[in-house]
Amino acid sequence: GHVFMASKWVFPGGRIDPSDFRAHAIGSLNHDTARRLEMEMPHRRARALALTAIRETFEETGLILGKPAAAISVAGPWREYRQAGAIPDLSALTYVARAITPPGRTRRFDARFFTAPVEALLDPDNIEGSGELDEIAWLPIEEAMKLDLPSITRFVLGEALERRQSPNRPLPFVRMLYGQHRIEHRD
Repeated sequence: GHVFMASKWVFPGGRIDPSDFRAHAIGSLNHDTARRLEMEMPHRRARALALTAIRETFEETGLILGKPAAAISVAGPWREYRQAGAIPDLSALTYVARAITPPGRTRRFDARFFTAPVEALLDPDNIEGSGELDEIAWLPIEEAMKLDLPSITRFVLGEALERRQSPNRPLPFVRMLYGQHRIEHRD
C-alpha cells in the first residue's frame, strides 16, 4: 500500500521537522561527519539533519540512538523519544553517502545516509515500529545484500561495508546528471 518503494527493504528516513533545529542532544557530530555535512549546508542545518536521522529511526523502528536521561515532557515529534528517558547522541553518527532521486519518479528525495555502531543504541533488541514499515529486522550486511533491494539501498549498504575497511574514503554523491547516473566522490 505504500506509494514509494512498496514491498522493498529500505532505510528509515524522513524530512527535517522544525523541532529538529531546537532538540537537545549530547555529543557533537564527529569531525569528519560535521566537515562533510557543512560542505553542503550551514552547521545549524547539518545538526538538525543528523537529529532528524535519529528521530526518524526511533519513530519508524523504536531504536534509540542516545544516552539515558531523565524523562521530560516536550511537545512535538521528540515527545516519545524524551518520554522514553533518552537524549540523542550526535557523536555516534557517521555520514556515509548522499543521493538524489532521479527526475520523473513519483517521490523525490535529497537524502543523506548515516551509520552508527550498535553499541550506541540504548536497547538494540527493542524494535517496535510505528507501523510505517511492514517488517523490521537486524541482518548482517552480506545477508541484506541478497534481498530484493532498491539500487540505492544496495549501493549504500555496499558503501557502509567498504567503510569498515577504509573509514576515510571520500563521500559518494549519487545523482542523475544529463540523463546519466553519476557518482561523484567528495572529500
